[in-house]
Order: sequence, then structure tokens, then C-alpha cells
Amino acid sequence: MQMSHLGEYEYEHIFIDNCSTDGTQEVLRELARDDARTLVIFNEKNFGFSRSSYYGLMQADGDCVIFLMADLQDPPGLIPVMLQKWRNGAAIVACVKASSGENIFMYKVRSLYYKLMAVMTDGNHIAHFTGFGLYDKSFIDIMRVGGDSDPYLRGLVSQLGYRIQRINYHQNERTSGKSKFRFFGLIDLALLGLVSSSRAPLRFLIIAGTFLSVISFLVGMVYLITKIVYWGSYQEGIAGLSSAIFFLGSVQLLFLGVIGEYVGSTIEQVRKRPLVVEKERLNFD
Repeated sequence: MQMSHLGEYEYEHIFIDNCSTDGTQEVLRELARDDARTLVIFNEKNFGFSRSSYYGLMQADGDCVIFLMADLQDPPGLIPVMLQKWRNGAAIVACVKASSGENIFMYKVRSLYYKLMAVMTDGNHIAHFTGFGLYDKSFIDIMRVGGDSDPYLRGLVSQLGYRIQRINYHQNERTSGKSKFRFFGLIDLALLGLVSSSRAPLRFLIIAGTFLSVISFLVGMVYLITKIVYWGSYQEGIAGLSSAIFFLGSVQLLFLGVIGEYVGSTIEQVRKRPLVVEKERLNFD
């Protein structure tokens, strides 16, 4: 509907389906039969939101690409506004959620996460930016060269230094269907964003490890001196010793978890596996 009012542009719709089982594939096949400008990719399995959407962007070869989720929580009515800003020189037009119809608690949690990202990342991370926006061909070409095996689009937008225009909008509440992108999926995406955008957690571990080592040494010296002075009557106590052991053990597990995230990310990058495996394409020829 929106594109029918933009007669000055040649366009195509690219859909990428993560092996859905709810009838979506039949609808996409029908759309592709009726309109040759509807291009469809069916994946062999669900490769996740980040990989699939990133791969879909890589298949576009137009002068610019507009990324929009099919649930239409993000308003397609902003497309003409994005195109106008692109024609005025913006390489990236980022649509930012100024408000949302989602649960207020989740919105606040997201806001807290973006504040954390602003502190821990070098780039100007855009708060409440979901990827919905317009991208110039030059940006898409750079992403192709990068070859990231576990991409984080929102981080790349803020890191690569392109001219960005922002549009604030209200994100509507989901009206139909249930997203499979639940709590653990959000946690995974949050960790991906942090690990791919910053080394600050690793540096924090160095500082925290040094600080705890100094504290442990001083506490040990206090125990040693106290024992020497009160040799016959001083009891160290099991409670204090047990608390120290459990505390240091939990800190070590935390440190190993953070390091493991970076090691896992490095392994994924070295393997050079494809972002997705396609099952079928429609109308690309």
C-alpha cells in the first residue's frame, strides 16, 4: 500500500522465512506468484532473528534498503519520510522507539540496557533502535565485506561512522500471533550486542581481579598478624573461611562466564559458517 504511492521508485519486496510452520510460507508463495517483485527465501531451519534478517539485507542490490519486520509493529507509513531523508544525503535513517505499546516493565528494562551500552561501548549506541530504518547501498556493501558470522546490526550502525538521521515513532502493540523471541532470546541478543561492541567487560575483569587480589592479600595479612599476636587464643572460625571461599568461587565463575562469551564469539567467527542455509528461493531469477 505504501509503495503504490511512490511511483518514482523502482522497488522489490524481499521476505526471508525462518522455517515457519503457521501458514506463512503458503501466503508468501501466493504473493510471489501474483507479483514478480516479491522475492522470497525459505530457510532450512530457524537460524535466529539476527542472522536471518542480516542475511536478508545482504540479498538486496538496490540503491537503498528499508528493513521492516513483518509483524508491522513498526509503522510502514514512515517509508516516504525515510526516503526523503535519504535523498537529502542521509546514508542511514534510524527509526527510534520514542514510546511503545509493549509492557512498561520491559520498556524500562530495555532503557536500562541501552544506558549500560552507552557507558560500556565506544560507539554512539542508539537507544531503542531495533534495526527498523533505511540503509544506503554503500553501507550494505561494507557489511558484505565484513563477513561477520554472528552479526549485530544495531552495533554496526553506530560503529561505522555513517551519517545517521533519526526518526522518533511510537511502536504499536503486537496485535496477532506470538513472537518466539522470548526472554532467553532477548538475553542472547543483549550479550551479543555487548560482546560484539565492546571490550569493556574484559577490562573490568582485570580491574576487579586486581582489586580483589589486593583485598584478599590484606585480609590474609590481618589474619596472619592476629594469629601471631594471639597465638594461643585466636580462632579463625569456619564461617568466615567458608564465606570467603564461596565468594571467591562465585567471582571466578562470573569471570569465566564473561571470558567464555568472548571465546565463543571468536570461535564462531573463525569457523566462517554461513549465516543461514537456504531451502528455496522464489523470483530471484
